[in-house]
Amino acid sequence: MDTMTINRSKQGAPWLPDGPQRGCAGAETFVNPPARVACGASPCILEIQGLTSHYGRIQALHGIDLQVGQGQLVTLVGANGAGKTTLLRAISGVQPVSGGQIRFRGADIARLSPDKRVRSGICQVLEGRQVFTPMSIEDNLRLGAFTRSGASVAEDMEKMYALFPILKEKRLLAAGTLSGGQQQILAIARALMGRPTLLLLDEPSMGLSPRLVAEIFSIIENLKQQGITIFLVEQNAHLALSIADVGYVIETGTILFSGSGAQLLDNEQVRSAYLGM
Repeated sequence: MDTMTINRSKQGAPWLPDGPQRGCAGAETFVNPPARVACGASPCILEIQGLTSHYGRIQALHGIDLQVGQGQLVTLVGANGAGKTTLLRAISGVQPVSGGQIRFRGADIARLSPDKRVRSGICQVLEGRQVFTPMSIEDNLRLGAFTRSGASVAEDMEKMYALFPILKEKRLLAAGTLSGGQQQILAIARALMGRPTLLLLDEPSMGLSPRLVAEIFSIIENLKQQGITIFLVEQNAHLALSIADVGYVIETGTILFSGSGAQLLDNEQVRSAYLGM
């Protein structure tokens, strides 16, 4: 069976910010009721205020307030249908918003087109991986850098191969020949080819065996340690909160709880409703 080894060296990763990264000051000081985080010395990459969104007459998001600090791993957990993917789609621009603000690096992007959001540094790994299965692994990676051209694309591809050796080994094969876990790695690498300032991950553990889930979460932790800012949406609440700097719990389009990952893991209401404890 193929392994999903990764190279944990930070050297040469083009999307990484220089210097130490710290999250939003004060982000771990609230649990219930949720409150808006005030960013301190380190900038907040993403600030969402009063966000609402509808599917026709049905309101899916109800006044969402949420922040992601530079270098943080922030996770959003909740049951199926709670609004997790809708929120990610609103951030990436494929789901219209009906009210509120989405501020990315200080600018309101709520009306910005999806392609311009990608160019500004927001890259998403879609739920269910969504790789282009007939195309080669190499071509899938190239598509991740569609906003750029020139030598930098080839350089970044080599960095992806160094970070994920299994992709280099199989680079000329169709993406559909990869295992589910390997396709998830490819989807993450494809997003990294966009040189994200903010990496959005939608249910990366979906459909994977427990062993592969552990490997995918190890990759996510490694990316966080390298300084990449990550917003993770995940049904596996225990795993997601265990690696998160800050966590939010959403139910029927409303944020119910927020705090550090450790605080939420210790919260009795969260443990009972979402962790099965």
